[in-house]
Parts: sequence; C-alpha cells; structure tokens
Amino acid sequence: MRVSPFNIQQQAESTERKIVVALERIATAFRVLLWQESKETALSPIQIQILIFLLFHSSEKCKVSYLAQEFNMTKATISDSVKILLEKKLIKKTDDLADTRSYTIELTHAGKKTAEKSSNFAFAIEKPLTSLTNEQKETMLSGLLTLIHQLNKAGIITIQRMCFTCAHYQNSKAGHYCTLLQSRLVANELRVDCPEHTLA
Repeated sequence: MRVSPFNIQQQAESTERKIVVALERIATAFRVLLWQESKETALSPIQIQILIFLLFHSSEKCKVSYLAQEFNMTKATISDSVKILLEKKLIKKTDDLADTRSYTIELTHAGKKTAEKSSNFAFAIEKPLTSLTNEQKETMLSGLLTLIHQLNKAGIITIQRMCFTCAHYQNSKAGHYCTLLQSRLVANELRVDCPEHTLA
C-alpha cells in the first residue's frame, strides 16, 4: 500500500501528514461556510467568490481571463458564472477600448451589497485564531506562506500576490525587506494578497 496522509497508522508517524489532514479539515470548513452563504444568496460558491474578488481588487484584475487564473478554472466556467451574475444584475460589463474582445466586470449597487455581506462568510474560521498568541499566529502565517509559495512554484495553485512572489521582496539573514516600502518587514507584516504586488 502506498503512503497516504489519510492512512491513520501512517499519519500518526508523520507531522507533515498530520498537517495535510488538518489543512483538509480546514478546507472542508471553508466549503461548508461557502455553501451556507450560497443558500442564503441563491448563488453558487464560485459566483460568491467572484463577487467578493470584484469588491476588493483593482479593475485590471476584474476580467474573465484573470478570474479564470485566480480561481484555477476554465474561461468557459467563469464566463458561465459571469453570465448568471449579469442576468441577476449583480455585475455589469465595461468594454475595453484597447481590446474589443475584452471587457472589465464591475459590481452594480446590488452586487456590492451582496459582496459586502458575503465577504464575512469565513468569520467563523477567523474568530478562533484570536485565542492564539502572537507568536503562534506569526509561526502559522510564516508556515502557510511558505507552503503556498511552494505549491505555486509547483504549478498546483496559480496566481499569487504574496510577498514571496513579488519583485519588491527581498529575503536575507537580516530578514524580510520590501524595496517598494523601503522598509524591513516583521513576520506579521508579510502580505498574502498585496495590491502593489509585481510578479518577480
């Protein structure tokens, strides 16, 4: 039998396998919370995620091609969701003057209200983190950022706007440094999603 993190005996022998299973449990919690939100809004989970993304990201990222990369889905799948959101009048299209085949997606007033409400769907996961010490949170953040970076490098997850993949980020024995801010960064200042991110 192959080694698996879901094999209880093999899992007990490895910290890495226990972490994998713990992350899988947390991923399940996200899915449950997102499905609960989708029932309340009569939208699919990906439609909710699109609305939340549009609420917090700049217009150049609000295109079907970028969303497909962001959510690791085909353009056709994202286009289907966009079509439904247009029909529900939660978004609108603005033609790209430089490229007639492209358009930017914007939230309507109703879409913004829905996105603002739905953006709190993961609060149940955030709340228990407040009971951790600052040191525990910083260790967790550092470990998760490293894991995400490695998964990104392996091509398992796509677009990342985190410090570790940014042209402005430097790491040395002295620690983390942002050349854009011209400042050293302590662990809790590292970004998972930075609006000034420039791909290295």
